Amino acid sequence: MREPFLTLQEIVAAARANTAAGPWSYLIGGAETETTVRRNRMALDSIAFRPRVLRDVSRIDSGAPFLGQRMRLPVMLAPIGGLESIVEGGAASAARGAAQFGVPQMLSSVCQPGLEATAAAAETTRIFQLYVRGDDAWVDDHVKRARDNGYTAFCLTVDVAMYSRRERDLVGRFVKPWRATAPEGSNFQSGLSWDQVKHYKDKHDLPLIIKGIATAEDAEIALQHGVEVIYVSNHGGRQLDHGLGSMTVLPQVVAAVAGRAEVWVDGGFMRGTDVVKAIALGAKTVGLGRLPCLGLAAAGVPGLVRALEILENEVQTCLGLLGVTSFAELTPAHVTAAPPVGEHHVFSAFPLLGNSPTD
Repeated sequence: MREPFLTLQEIVAAARANTAAGPWSYLIGGAETETTVRRNRMALDSIAFRPRVLRDVSRIDSGAPFLGQRMRLPVMLAPIGGLESIVEGGAASAARGAAQFGVPQMLSSVCQPGLEATAAAAETTRIFQLYVRGDDAWVDDHVKRARDNGYTAFCLTVDVAMYSRRERDLVGRFVKPWRATAPEGSNFQSGLSWDQVKHYKDKHDLPLIIKGIATAEDAEIALQHGVEVIYVSNHGGRQLDHGLGSMTVLPQVVAAVAGRAEVWVDGGFMRGTDVVKAIALGAKTVGLGRLPCLGLAAAGVPGLVRALEILENEVQTCLGLLGVTSFAELTPAHVTAAPPVGEHHVFSAFPLLGNSPTD
């Protein structure tokens, strides 16, 4: 990185220039018509702010708690499979960037260099996310490995009972590295049920996160099973097409949970204002997926750190202009529904780029 990026838009442009067609389509794409991808952005863009003025905002604290620890922002690196096709070092590079800046990393089980090597790459707060490819004993082994390597919580992704049709990948004949070596005929993920959640809670005390909750009804069932974190997610629009945007679902889940567990969210978050909206509506942590990948693709670990620095600046500016000095002062009264403006697509948060980055 010869000179610092000044905006996230520059990082997106640099990432596009550095990334081959196949990995780029995987990074920005979604399922079938990509309606859910667009609705993620539309849901965020349909929320406006209600600023309060004449508050002393000369000092802004944008830190936040995360599973009992203090983080620089209320965000984490969401699990992304196949990061090694985006940046040299894959998840290990992401871990180094997360550690340097001061946010957690959630590692995908289908990302190299794997559980142990990623943990060894950097001292950071980390969570392990598992796609189930085996029986209960197989899952138990991964829980033990995660605990032994300093992962502070465990996550099951539950919106992948069927692998979706991602047409950008199909048209470009791009196969992610992990799928090229995945065993054929495994039905463990499609057979996953609340029985496996019960088994986990009966056997393990590592906090459990259920990722892929999209209704208040399933959030309630998760609570009945003692799940510590309800993670609202539609897989970045990569799984079920024509789903609701995550920020449409979030208030419903927050109301159903009613403080009995933490609620996290991801899906289309690209700007500091996006993060502020989610926290105002009750999320504790925001998962960032595509944005960290863009930083890594643009300039490796320094590019990721720079993306987070810019995001932090955007967050602090937004908080100050809302008239609050910390996330703790945010309430739902700081936001309101509003008609969205413009077109909605994966990069509509970056209007100076136009539509060209999605080509």
